[in-house]
Parts: sequence; structure tokens; C-alpha cells
Amino acid sequence: MWSPFNTRNGNGASPSLSRLLTLSTLAALAPLSDAQFPPYQAVGLKTVTSPSNPNIKISYKEPKDVCTTAFRRQKQYTGWVTVPGEYPTHLFFWFVGAREPTSALTMMLNGGPGSSSMFGLFAENGPCQVVEKGANRLETAAREWGWDRASNMLFVDQPNHVGFSYDTPTNGSLDLTTGMVSPTMQLPDNLPPSLFLNGTFSSNNIQNTANTTQNAAMAVYHLLQGFLSTFPEYVPDKHSPLGVNLFTESYGGHYGPVFADTWQKENDKLSKRAMPLSRRQDDANNIQSRPPKGGSGNREIKLTSLGIMNGCIDDLVQGSRYVEMAINNTYGIKLIDQATADAITSGFNAPDTGCKDLILACRQAQAALDPLDQGTDETVNQVCAYASLTCQQLLGSVLASGANAYDIAHMGPDAFPDYHYLEYLNSRRVQEAIGSVVNYTDISPVVYQAFFQTGDRARGGLIAKLASLLQRGVRIGLVYGDRDYICNWMGGEAVSLALADAMKDLDPKSPYPTKFPQAGYENIQTNNREVGGVVRQFGNLSFSRIYQSGHFVPAYQPETAFRVFERIIAGKSVATGARVNLRDFATRGPRKADKQLQAPKDVSAKCFARNLGSTCTQEQVMAILMGEGVVINGVWYKEKKDWSPVTARSQMAEPESKRTLVGRAARWFE
Repeated sequence: MWSPFNTRNGNGASPSLSRLLTLSTLAALAPLSDAQFPPYQAVGLKTVTSPSNPNIKISYKEPKDVCTTAFRRQKQYTGWVTVPGEYPTHLFFWFVGAREPTSALTMMLNGGPGSSSMFGLFAENGPCQVVEKGANRLETAAREWGWDRASNMLFVDQPNHVGFSYDTPTNGSLDLTTGMVSPTMQLPDNLPPSLFLNGTFSSNNIQNTANTTQNAAMAVYHLLQGFLSTFPEYVPDKHSPLGVNLFTESYGGHYGPVFADTWQKENDKLSKRAMPLSRRQDDANNIQSRPPKGGSGNREIKLTSLGIMNGCIDDLVQGSRYVEMAINNTYGIKLIDQATADAITSGFNAPDTGCKDLILACRQAQAALDPLDQGTDETVNQVCAYASLTCQQLLGSVLASGANAYDIAHMGPDAFPDYHYLEYLNSRRVQEAIGSVVNYTDISPVVYQAFFQTGDRARGGLIAKLASLLQRGVRIGLVYGDRDYICNWMGGEAVSLALADAMKDLDPKSPYPTKFPQAGYENIQTNNREVGGVVRQFGNLSFSRIYQSGHFVPAYQPETAFRVFERIIAGKSVATGARVNLRDFATRGPRKADKQLQAPKDVSAKCFARNLGSTCTQEQVMAILMGEGVVINGVWYKEKKDWSPVTARSQMAEPESKRTLVGRAARWFE
């Protein structure tokens, strides 16, 4: 994933490692997959035109035996929604029905920008996970704390080039040392076959994808409209307290506020159309506010909740908390010395040239020259990209010691969660089952580059959008694992307080600016009677610090993450799950979430062949360069005997409290 501190390419390899690996010989390694090309033609897809918009088409099928659910009766659909725009856009979705009937529908978006939500489905909160059934045999098992326990789930790959989403299927070659796809198709002289895979991909044309969060928002809106019009049985009941929920992670701190704001503004257009002519202006030029010819028009999206997990939302607010997290975290881990901390703080606050003032300059230019965030003004793009780069270099210096960005308790390569799903999703069997004509792209360097060139990360206005959503009655849940550095909980707490304070700009009488900070931190209770973390909640706004969790909360603490999710979407007390009147409900407890915890023992990482740069140690890399080892189920081992048969088991096998989950995923933003 892309981050403000990341030096990785799209598949996890660092530039220096990439150069090293292109000189290697890996003849001893087994092939990564039994098939590199997906089916030439989609198998078994049904294509229909959206009843709401003739410009939207949906191609879908029911996949069989590729994602094991708790109950076989749970419906699944995989497919692509073709949405209108300047270039071909086919956005992939994987829908899984809830275990029990419910009106709730939750869209899950991982971040990046450029990261697939299949990571969320298979490694975090989806109904299934990939497990080893034997040597080079991967299957799936049901996940105990999958969020399908409480909601219908819709996982979406966006924008173009991410996951299974594409513009035009294009044959090419994937260089695993860089994550880049090229049209070469012929093995370079200095690269072994194991690291150079031919296949079919999205075109990877940087012009054929979104370059700002705002540009990405409308395509996802069209996808949701197309899905709901094709499957009206999953439209939330307007009389139910449950509705549509949007949950995001990491760079989803940008996606969530902008996408939700777009949905609400499109709802406003629908309401305006529904008014009698005498009560509205007849805007004949506003084509978007009218139903497309031949279509019945869009549906109102009943957004009830927005959840952001370890989100990087606003660097102006969160930026100063990186130093605090580095030297004064609740695990007693010192990532840097005081002199380095002072230097970073000075660099952040330096007049004109510091990170803070550069972000302000970006936002001033944005407001004056690109207020709609279209990414078309080069002056704004350059100013904002420079601000992003400067902050990246400054705040990323904390990681020079080898500290892990996603889990401060872990040093070195990514150790958690694992990446068997990379091999699984690139198998022909799975691609035939879901109907794909392109290979799976976990992280798109092209999308990352497109967003970086416009300085999307440094642009502002997101807290104001969150305040507007809160004002409309949307529940806002901010959920942060407390061992994450990259989008840390201290910065998340600062965002929650800034959001509450921003409410006074919308309503001088709003209780949030005073009542939210006054609410105390209350323990989050789980079924096993352990405390999963603490939460501050007033009304529809909550902030949770999740104990012993890195960047990917649902993977580290499955039960706690599910309990928080279920309580947010149901409008309950996040601490206890009790039904409360959110109009004046507030948690009780201490004003600070400063409980000190002991970090777990570190664990070693598995070396995944499809994620060399982020999961392999230097010793493993050198062994690979010497032609040693074998790859089994996508993992490199020094000797075959180092791999032992495992019994497939899901998270049902052990209670959350008995597992030690450390490390980070080899992704930047999710």
C-alpha cells in the first residue's frame, strides 16, 4: 500500500531489493501457480442492464466452493459493474449474504490508494479465510468472527486496475520484484521464470483510473446503485433502524468521508427532484439531477453508519502525534531518541518549509484553483504532491531504525496476517469460479502513482465532511488498533476531538464540542469477559482504542472488532452492546485512554514469494539468490522439511485471548 512513509513498490519490494533480485537465479524454486492466465472468456456470467440507469451494466454469477461460509445457505455473488465515464471501468464486487436475515448492508473498502478489498475479505473480516490443506493445496474455511454475522457484506475493488477491477483486459508480464506489469511477455535474460509471470491484467494506463479520492467516489456510487437495482432484495428496509454502512481502513480515512458525502449529496438531488415544481428551482442544465433516459432513476442510499479503522484522515491534525507515538506510546517502546523527536517536531512546525505550512499551502491552492478536487490543476497538484512528499520523508524517518510501521511491537518483515490468499486468488480454479478474465492485482502501483501525483493525501476538507455527516444523523465510528504507528490511535483520537469541535461551525448549539470531550473512556466488553479496549462515545460519535492490535484491527482482534462493528451499525453502546438513546448517551470513565500494556513476544515472518520485499528477511533473500529452497503454498522454505502439514482451521479453533497476533500485513494502506 502507499503510505506517507512507504518505500515499497506495489508488490511489497523495496527499490533496492528489486534491483538485487533482478540479478538473481531462482531455478530451484517451484512455479508460483499452476496457471498464470485467467480464462480467456468469463465463465457463466449473466449480464443485465441496471433498471435504474441504462448506462450501468452488471455482469455476475454465483461462485461455487471458493469461499466457505458458516452456512451453505448464505448467498454469494461475484461480478463487475460497468459504470459510465471517460474510460472503460469495470469495478469488481464480492457479495456475501448475512448468516441470518437482516436489513443491514455493509460496503467494505480497503485503502491504498490502490489496495484490493480482497485483503479485507480473506485476511480480516470476510466470511472465509485461506488455509493450507496440504502441499500446494489451498482451500478456505469459515471465519468465526466474520462480519457476515451481523450484516450482508459487499467487498469492492476500486478504482480501476485494483484487485479484479479493470478497464481493458491486456496481456502482459508481472515482475514480482517491482510489482509492475509490462507488455514484454518475454523473459528478460537476467530474470528467472519464478519472478516473471505472464498473464492478463488491466491495461495499467494511468489515464484510465481515478487520481483523486473525489474522482473515485462517483464510480463507487454508480456501482452501489447498479448493485441495489439488480438485487433489490438487499435494499435496506426504510422502516428498519438498520441501513447501508460504509466501513473503510487506512487510506479509507480519505475514502470514507468523501464517498459518504457524495452519497448524501446525490440523495439531496433525488429529494430535490421529488419536490413539487413550485417548491424547487427548475435547473434545466443540471443533467445529473435527472433520471437517465430509459431508466427509473437512482435510489436513495440510506446511509446509517460510517466506520473508519486506523484511518489516516488529516495530516494537519494527526501529523504532530507521530512523534508522541514514537516516544510516548502505551507499550513503553522507544522508536527514536529525544533528540530525533525534537528534530522531527521542529521540521513539522518550521515556518514556510515545514510539513504543517506546506499542507496549509496545498489546501489554500486547492480551495482557490481546484475546489472540486478533480486533480486537473497542475499548480495544485505540484504544491500538494510536494507537501505529501515532504511529510513522508520527515515523519517516515522514525522508521529508519527498522521499526515496523504497522506494529510497533514487531521488528523486520511483515509477520501478520499471512498472504496465502495471493496465491489462492491467482489460481485458475478461483478465477473460473468468480468469472474473472484478468489476474488478481493485490496492490496497484499505477493507482498509487496517480494519487501521489495530485497530492491527494495532503488535500483537506475531510473533517468538515465528517461533521456534515454527523449533523445529518449518520453514526461515525473511529476504530484504532493501539500498536499501529502509520495511522496511529493518538492521531485518531485527535481527529475525533477535532470532529466534535467542528460541529459548532454547523450548529452553534451543537452539544458535541463540549459533551464528546467530557465523555469518559469506558471498557469495551466482549463475550469472553475480557476488555478489548476502551471507547469514548457521545451520541452518534465514538472513538475506540483497541488493545493489542496493529494496523489491521479485524485480523488482530477479531471478536473485539466484530463487537464494535455490530454495535456501531445497530446504534448501541459501543462499550457494552446495550440499547441506548443516542440522543444524549455518553460513556463514563477516565478522560484519558492511557492504560499501559506489555508488548507480546516477537515472531518471525513467513517469506511469501508473491511479496518478497515485505515478508522476507535479508538472509532469506540471500538464500533465494543462491538458488536454495522451495516454495510451498506460496511460501519459501529453506528445506522442504521446514514445511509441515497443517490442519485447516478457522479462527473458531481458538478464542481471541489465547492467540498472540503480532506483526503487520505487507500492505501499506488497506
